Amino acid sequence: MCDTCGCNITPGNEHLVAAGGDLARTSTGHESVEVLKGLLDANDHQAGHNREHFARHAALAVNLMSSPGAGKTALLEATVDALGDDLRIAVIEGDLETENDAERIRQKGVPAVQISTGSACHLDAHMVHEALHELAIDDVDIVFIENVGNLVCPASFDLGQHLNVTLLSTPEGHDKPAKYPVMFRAADLVLITKADLLPVLEDFDPVYAEDCVRQLANPAPILNVSARKGDGLDAWLDWLRARLEDVRAQETAIGAG
Repeated sequence: MCDTCGCNITPGNEHLVAAGGDLARTSTGHESVEVLKGLLDANDHQAGHNREHFARHAALAVNLMSSPGAGKTALLEATVDALGDDLRIAVIEGDLETENDAERIRQKGVPAVQISTGSACHLDAHMVHEALHELAIDDVDIVFIENVGNLVCPASFDLGQHLNVTLLSTPEGHDKPAKYPVMFRAADLVLITKADLLPVLEDFDPVYAEDCVRQLANPAPILNVSARKGDGLDAWLDWLRARLEDVRAQETAIGAG
């Protein structure tokens, strides 16, 4: 993961390792050689705060992960169109640069906060925490966090989300769950996107893709969807509604206790 590429240090947490930061030096006073472990611990601590924030506002937080171009933003656009005024949505967008995806979401009338990660190939809990301050979360039912397009690092960073949804697009090939097990093992739902291409891309076998996921001991549901054609969207929306009900019922039970 990121202890090889160095992107554990992100714009969201770099203050921790800068001069005077909490993780700049070890307990012995030497410059820190434990930065990577410390950053992950700090990330998990911040993720816990994010989770509490979502819980207080009864908002479902969904982390969308996939390779670049798998269709995360297109799925969100189709989801907004299909839901209409049924559920209130906000989006946190993660990319290395540009506000392109956030602008696409805003054009749908949905609030979107763009996070530019610079060289970091994932979002972290600190970045999400800062973005949450820009959202009127009291007016939101579901917060989608569209992670940076990458099948490796995003799966290793807790953001405080309730659920992970991993997208696998048909042009990528059906063996991606076997090649990137951490990402697909972490999924609470797998969406095979651009499913309208299945009749054309005959070398993509959905059964094989599902077998790869099951070999990871992941029982998560797997749905075929096409944001362009609308196929499979009803099942996706039903899943979202059910998970929102689960989260609200859980929070109600905790409050009653």
